[in-house]
Amino acid sequence: MNWKKSSMMVTLVLLTIVVIIPAAIVTPFINAGDDETYQTPTDEVRDLEEPTLEDEYVVSVFRSQQKTVDDVPLEQYVTGVVASEMPADFELEALKAQALAARTYVVKHVLNEGEQQGEEGQITDTVQHQVYKSEEELKRIWGSDYNWKINKIKKAVAATQGEILTYNGEPITPAFFSTSNGYTENAEDYWTNPIPYLKSVASPWDEESPKFKEQKILTLQEVEQKLNEFIKNQLSSDNLVSLATNSEAKVVSRTSSDRVKEVSVGGITLTGRNVREALDLRSSDFTVTFKDQHYVFTTEGYGHGVGMSQYGANGMAKEGKTYKEIVNYYYTGTEITNIGSDPERVTALKREGV
Repeated sequence: MNWKKSSMMVTLVLLTIVVIIPAAIVTPFINAGDDETYQTPTDEVRDLEEPTLEDEYVVSVFRSQQKTVDDVPLEQYVTGVVASEMPADFELEALKAQALAARTYVVKHVLNEGEQQGEEGQITDTVQHQVYKSEEELKRIWGSDYNWKINKIKKAVAATQGEILTYNGEPITPAFFSTSNGYTENAEDYWTNPIPYLKSVASPWDEESPKFKEQKILTLQEVEQKLNEFIKNQLSSDNLVSLATNSEAKVVSRTSSDRVKEVSVGGITLTGRNVREALDLRSSDFTVTFKDQHYVFTTEGYGHGVGMSQYGANGMAKEGKTYKEIVNYYYTGTEITNIGSDPERVTALKREGV
């Protein structure tokens, strides 16, 4: 029987290491969880008839897994993007806003002569551009929920058919992300240059997002390794982080939206964006504590924070705001126009594709 007692002791020790120690390190907070909110569809939603989408244009999409190029009608492409980028149980007006952003992105892409294009000059189906899935792929993912979900999304796409967002007559860069920390970010505070329609606005609805807050625990050695890999590969610098056993990261400054602007760690000053990308944090709004040779990063928000917050858009829609009000709020000073209103734009889309 001694061997049984020994096995039980080993199991208890392992459970202590796996469960109790990380729990002791983490600073407590209320976590809503990481799962998407899911609402049982109403009979009205289930009974939606499939809308008819009319297409004049074709998008050439590089399928990253199949290594092929699919020519997809524009509105069908927008449907596949919205289905992949936003939960179908979101409010219809939020889905319309997402459709407008998706269509604007791809139109701007072709009119910029393929800026940031993927393999063979096509737009990709990944986060490099916009995530896109075909109807066959969505059927496998959604199973028995496919019909009501695709019909709801097609209704949102049909309601905005041909519409794009413009600023001074040109398609905008319709940046979007999951969840803010309560405010969106100025473009210049995350990227480099200011963009007049990507300005910080309050987004209080995001606190209801299940992705609003998270804690991530990394050992001192993991932080040093990940930061130095990022510095060498992304910043092309030999000025590397060196962490001692009592090292602490210190936030030096924050942006107007309370995201980290600069942080000092191991004798090196990095941007909040650098640290977020190097350590794969959900947001650049983070606080740091150091305990028992572990760093605890507590983040608020999910994504880069620039442009339209998806959970914010859904919150606005729940309050009765229309998709036009949503996009005009998050994309300051923009207008909704139809791609068919500009003959040169239509000619370019028909001739070049995307």
